[in-house]
Amino acid sequence: MENITYIAYLISAVCFILGLKKLSSAKTARQGNILSGIGMLIAIAVTLLDKQIIDFTFIIAGIVVGSAIGAIAAKKVKMTDMPQMVAVFNGFGGGASTLVALAEFYRFTTTPEVNVSITLVLSLLIGTVTFTGSFIAFAKLQGLMKSAPVVFKMQQFVNILLFLAIVVLGVLFVIQPSSGLELILVIAISAVLGLLLVIPIGGADMPVVIALLNSYSGLAAAMTGFVLNNYILIISGALVGASGIILSNLMCIAMNRSLINVLFGKVGFDASAGGGEKGERKQVTRYTPDDAVMMLENAGSVIIVPGYGLAVAQAQHVLQEMASLLEKNGTEVHYAIHPVAGRMPGHMNVLLAEANVPYDKLMEMDAINEDFQNTDVALVIGANDVINPAARTKKDSVLYGMPILNVDQARTVIIVKRSLNPGFAGEDNELFYGDKTMMVFGDAKKIVTDIANLLKG
Repeated sequence: MENITYIAYLISAVCFILGLKKLSSAKTARQGNILSGIGMLIAIAVTLLDKQIIDFTFIIAGIVVGSAIGAIAAKKVKMTDMPQMVAVFNGFGGGASTLVALAEFYRFTTTPEVNVSITLVLSLLIGTVTFTGSFIAFAKLQGLMKSAPVVFKMQQFVNILLFLAIVVLGVLFVIQPSSGLELILVIAISAVLGLLLVIPIGGADMPVVIALLNSYSGLAAAMTGFVLNNYILIISGALVGASGIILSNLMCIAMNRSLINVLFGKVGFDASAGGGEKGERKQVTRYTPDDAVMMLENAGSVIIVPGYGLAVAQAQHVLQEMASLLEKNGTEVHYAIHPVAGRMPGHMNVLLAEANVPYDKLMEMDAINEDFQNTDVALVIGANDVINPAARTKKDSVLYGMPILNVDQARTVIIVKRSLNPGFAGEDNELFYGDKTMMVFGDAKKIVTDIANLLKG
């Protein structure tokens, strides 16, 4: 039976790896999800049989309730709320690792070995930080608390003291692991640490935070796997942890910032604080959907740049309808996707895939940036920081050095936006006031619907 278990775990691991590989492309992402799900099903089934579970009552009840919640959430949660949902999932993953590791400690009949004690403390630390940190990220994304950085004096010093307290408690537990008091204190302090680590991170850095917390949840699962001596949990947790770190690094590269700078740079903007006043005082020419249609109908090529405003307005379906109308008119249409557009990695890809936008129309920044200079119209829907020229020229800007989409190089730029408010980084966008820029103000879905209706003629 032991050999069969190991073979099953190996098959599960292969499914996870192939699933991750397929998730790297929008064309194969669904297959990757299915393959990874099959791998997890095999792992769970084999683990239950291997541990000779006699009473499956609570397990079946948990599966039924959990599956029902997951199915309802998948159907009901809007695409614009998907980042919040991912944050919650990360939190639940970390919380589950904490609870399982703690429960396993209370099941020990003998004193755990040193390596088990160390991984147990690490599991509780990482899992709890992930749990509370993820729900702070959820609150920021959901608007339950301001997205701007929340800071106070000696904040980093307090964080260091909390971490040192956890280290001391961990050492005490490893030396004398008979009592669980140290573990309870580790959980309590880690919960506070998770809150304090995320509140100073602003909305502009949420894509990196989401990826990083996902990595944390994987690492917590891997540590719990060592506690349980469960190989598949170690493998799957390590895969999630590694992929999350890689994705976090890619997001940092896309913003030309280090991970340390993201965690401690305090970049963010609170729109309710009136950060857009500077932009509102400038003069800008307002255009109508009719003006936009005149430019689009005569364009031989159009590049559409989606942003978070598109997700908020849920305009992806009507945008695809508009793009199809342009293509019927003989216009070449592509979508330019910035790595950190939206509120989580891949947000725009998922959003547009939901509207059945052909995968070959979705172009990554590096693949399409040179095309803007030969493009008749760049149509921006709700994007801001990822097209802000300040990233190239303004050295005192938090955006400086960040690779951006070369929207300003197109012959005509049409920007659909509710107002002149800055993006999450709080940097005013000079592109709004350019001579070849047409600002069309209003809800993205309404504006694009009007354009589509006018194109129908």
